[in-house]
Amino acid sequence: MKISAEEKFVDGNRVILVKRTIPNSDPEREEYLFQELRELAKAAGYLPVGELKQTRYPDSRYQLGRGKIEELAELVRDTGADKVIFYNRLSTTQLFNISEVCKCQVIDKFQLILEIFAKRATTHRSKLQVELAKLRYEVPRARAVVSLLKMEERPGFMGLGDYEDSYEQDLKKRIARIESELGSAEKDDESLRALRHRRGFSLISLAGYTNAGKSTLFNAIVDESVETKDMLFTTLVPMTRALDLGGRKALLTDTVGFIEDLPHWLVDAFKSTLDEIFLSDLILLVVDVSEKPEMILQKLSTAHDTLWDRIQGVPIITVLNKADMVDESRLDGIMEKIGYMAPNPVFISAKEGTGMTALKAEILKHLPPWCFCSLSLPNSEKGMSVLSWLYEEGIVHRVEFGEWIHVDYEARTEIINRAHAFLEPQQA
Repeated sequence: MKISAEEKFVDGNRVILVKRTIPNSDPEREEYLFQELRELAKAAGYLPVGELKQTRYPDSRYQLGRGKIEELAELVRDTGADKVIFYNRLSTTQLFNISEVCKCQVIDKFQLILEIFAKRATTHRSKLQVELAKLRYEVPRARAVVSLLKMEERPGFMGLGDYEDSYEQDLKKRIARIESELGSAEKDDESLRALRHRRGFSLISLAGYTNAGKSTLFNAIVDESVETKDMLFTTLVPMTRALDLGGRKALLTDTVGFIEDLPHWLVDAFKSTLDEIFLSDLILLVVDVSEKPEMILQKLSTAHDTLWDRIQGVPIITVLNKADMVDESRLDGIMEKIGYMAPNPVFISAKEGTGMTALKAEILKHLPPWCFCSLSLPNSEKGMSVLSWLYEEGIVHRVEFGEWIHVDYEARTEIINRAHAFLEPQQA
């Protein structure tokens, strides 16, 4: 790949992207995965100045064949690249061996994702989560890193400095400290969620593959102005806002996006963030319907794999976004192919703001049911206070004032039970 004069002046962020492909794999899917690597590099602020691919089974020493690694080293020299990024997961030994040949820093896709998360982390908690993910990534590699670095100091290898024999134990101590702090934060979150439920709020989460348009939908449906970019992982810190559903109170949370083949240590590190999804009353699973059906199915599969064991029967609405980019005559055909993986589908265009009414109607259908009842409150200061509370906690359909205040009311069962509990001593 030829680079421009302007690109040559960019310092420190020039990278070569590399992917090894298993023989007989689907070429279209492999190209999609390589495009994902390009998008991740873009999100991290890198400038790709070269690309290299090879179809073969993995080499234990270099991931690629030795001849291809020599070609990679030559490409590094010719382009002046500062770093090599592999799509494939690299062992510590492979990282070391490749960096020795290429004479530059080498990372894999998962380290790249950690770099993105580190750049996007703005709150104390998100910074702790990123640090925890990094530590969990390093623990199984710690002994190999120390062994390799003790042979001879390698300043370009993984960007690491000197390591002591106690390094692995130090990592585990730091992990325990961060887990304890994040655990306390999770308890606070659970208390907050319980309080919101008691106050009559239904909790709804946006989930889905990164870059599906979740933040754009969030802006459209709650009239907010959250940052949206054509870039992976623009949302790292969950954001929650009130959602108007015609009198019924709900809170909508925009969450971090999924990506294919996320390792468990990364998912676990962001458990408190993902709990926003797992503990919801309803999940809006957003997908980009303008992509090919095979890609949509793969992304739906990734999302379901992340969610299914944890959501315990929470209903899912599949929000098929970017419908404005698809000819209407094709939508039925797309649904024939993906329908079995897309429960409760709704077509929308978050960018154009179309389909919001249908989406809100579908949301109301799947939220935990509210009960309808008629109450008679004493026409007194205390009765007026209860009436005011009813307005805050549910939907008041009718009020008639007389010797008693007659109210037709809709709310969660707990709210109605509390109202009746107040009335019992009044009617005794």
